[in-house]
Amino acid sequence: MKLEIVQAGNPVLRQRARPLTPAEIPGKQIQNLIEAMRECMREAPGVGLAAPQVGLPLQLAVIEDREEYLKEATAEYLRERERRPVPFHVIINPALTELDGEKVEFFEGCLSLAGFSALVPRARRVRVECLDEHGNQKIMEASGWYARILQHEIDHLRGGLYIDRMYTKTFTSADNWAEFWKAKPIVEIRKNLDLGAV
Repeated sequence: MKLEIVQAGNPVLRQRARPLTPAEIPGKQIQNLIEAMRECMREAPGVGLAAPQVGLPLQLAVIEDREEYLKEATAEYLRERERRPVPFHVIINPALTELDGEKVEFFEGCLSLAGFSALVPRARRVRVECLDEHGNQKIMEASGWYARILQHEIDHLRGGLYIDRMYTKTFTSADNWAEFWKAKPIVEIRKNLDLGAV
């Protein structure tokens, strides 16, 4: 099964996805979809992919932040974002709770808004209750970049995109992000774009 990632403007990205039933999860159709989504995400490459992004309004997402994606990042960059490798896993019918009320801001992109990025505030820590690819109950607590990935993918399952949460002044092409903003600390970006104090 070869999947294509749909882009912003496709109505499937703006509708709430339907939950999967426990009977559907172990079936061949969903299991094949999970494998196809894994391949599609890796090919893109991305760190997460939700079923609506491949045109299917289902509450299912795959996540994986591979070690190879972090090779060229500086230790400071990784530390600031609390970013570490995350093994491949599946979340189905997730419920998300923000923990502590602490927010962090980083640039974020999306495979369904190819070539763009923006500064997006997100909860630093979250708890997610969901089913895994076998239909088993799973509870995860996550912080840093992994928490951001979870929030981003769960937004997709609710019909949301990061542009709904972004600071609009920071919306940029990927090329301009690399040229003007990539190396700058968030405090400096906020000052340059007159976003106010944190």
